[in-house]
Amino acid sequence: MGTLDGKVAIVTGAARGIGAAIAVRLANEGADIALCDLKEEWLTDTAEAVKAAGCRVGCFGVDVSDSDGVNEVVGKIVAEYGGVDVLVNNAGITRDTLMMRMSEEDWDAVLNVNLKGTFLFTRAVSRPMMKKRTGAVVNIASIIGLIGNAGQCNYAASKAGVIALTKSSAKEMASRNIRVNAVAPGFIQSKMTDGLSEDIRDKMLGNIPMKRFGTPEDVADVVVFLAGETSGYMTGQVLTVSGGMVM
Repeated sequence: MGTLDGKVAIVTGAARGIGAAIAVRLANEGADIALCDLKEEWLTDTAEAVKAAGCRVGCFGVDVSDSDGVNEVVGKIVAEYGGVDVLVNNAGITRDTLMMRMSEEDWDAVLNVNLKGTFLFTRAVSRPMMKKRTGAVVNIASIIGLIGNAGQCNYAASKAGVIALTKSSAKEMASRNIRVNAVAPGFIQSKMTDGLSEDIRDKMLGNIPMKRFGTPEDVADVVVFLAGETSGYMTGQVLTVSGGMVM
């Protein structure tokens, strides 16, 4: 038996990378999965991987920064699945450049997806979770929200906001047995890191005590812990998954 048998989990930004790994890991623990991303057709590969775990899966296209769209999708999921037990707010984008060159459009785009999207989905699931008097929300933040980074003022601000939102919403919903925690990944292996020159990779790895990049599965394992009852007395916490880069 899995630790999440009979549970229903929503994962945003589930088309690839960390989001896809989280969805598959939750499914391996027995959860039925509602996959969300900007375009429904982007979710095909993740959906097939979830099906292979033997769990129910649905695909939903939604702009996480659109209030009406988010409310509609969460309403559909609750109606089709009979409720929601776990929400993973993973959807995120970057628009990196130095602040002096950053356009308002790049600022707004990142804050709208990363921070507003997390708020909108959390707000949308709060009522059905409160009715059940149980639930777990896991927000994907970043170590950049803790330490900042040149060229990422918008991204850092959005992820710092996610951390603050995590703590405040955790205090609001704790009395209804709804836990809200965050995971802050460090440098995670991706197509971007695979394409880096050896010199740049060595410089990045020099800042990581464990001397390797993380994997999407490293993050997914921590999300599963926070989604399940083995973390039942934890809320408002931020767990870094950075190989010791942030301590």
